[in-house]
Amino acid sequence: MSSVLDSIIEGVLEDVERRSIPMNQLKAQLSDAADLRGALQALTGSDMKIISEVKRASPSKGDLGEILQPARLAAQYESGGASVISVLTEERRFKGSIKDFTEVRREVSIPMLRKDFIVTEYQVIESRVLGADLLLLIVAGLSQSQYCDFHQMANELGMDVLVEIHNEEELERALEANPTIVGVNSRNLKTLDVDPRAFDQLLPMIPSGIIKVAESGISERSEVAHVEELGADAILVGETLVRAGDPIAAISRLLGK
Repeated sequence: MSSVLDSIIEGVLEDVERRSIPMNQLKAQLSDAADLRGALQALTGSDMKIISEVKRASPSKGDLGEILQPARLAAQYESGGASVISVLTEERRFKGSIKDFTEVRREVSIPMLRKDFIVTEYQVIESRVLGADLLLLIVAGLSQSQYCDFHQMANELGMDVLVEIHNEEELERALEANPTIVGVNSRNLKTLDVDPRAFDQLLPMIPSGIIKVAESGISERSEVAHVEELGADAILVGETLVRAGDPIAAISRLLGK
C-alpha cells in the first residue's frame, strides 16, 4: 500500500519535471547565487533556537491560514527572535511555492531553510540557486546512496543540511553522512500520526556535537522545556506560529522570554 510520503514524492517528481530546465543552464545560475548566511552558526549556542516556518497547509491539517504576505510574516518571525526562517516550497500538499521562498529571502536577513521533499539532484542545485542556506533531507524518502550523495552535494555547494529522522534505524542511516544537524520529526510521514515519544527516544541518542532539532507537534512552552531537557538545541514550529494572532508574542512564549 502506498504511504502518504510515497504519494507526496510522486507529485514532487512530476512538479520537478514540469519546471526543470537543462542541468547545464541550472548550474550556470550558481555563479549568481546569493551569499550564504550560515545556518549552522545561527543554530549554535547555549540558548534554545527556533526555526520559524511559513506554512500554508499540511496533509494532516489542511489549510492552516491565509498568508497574503509571506514576506511580512517572515519579517515578524525575524523580529520575534527566530534564528532561521523555513519556507515550504512543496506545492500540492503544503500549498507552498518557490515564489514564497524568494519573496521571503528578499525580506529577511537571517538564514533560510528550503522545506521540501528533496529527491533529485536537480532540487539540491536549485535550492542553492534560490538562496537556501539550509536544506532538508528526509531519510525516509531517500535511498542510502541518494541521501549520502545529496548531503555531500549540498555541503559542496556551501549549504548546511537538516537531516530528518523518525526512528532509530533512520538515525543510524543519517549518521553515515556525518551530519551536523539532525531533526527528530514526531510526525510519521507515512501515516501522519504524531507520537511525541519519538523525542524521548531519539533526541538523547543523537551524538554530542550535532545540533539537535525537535520538529512537529510543539505548541506549548512546557513542550519546549521538555525537549530542551532531552538535549534539543532548536525547535521547528510552523502551525502554531501561522495560527497565532501575534507571532512575535508566540515566539517569545515558546522560548520563555
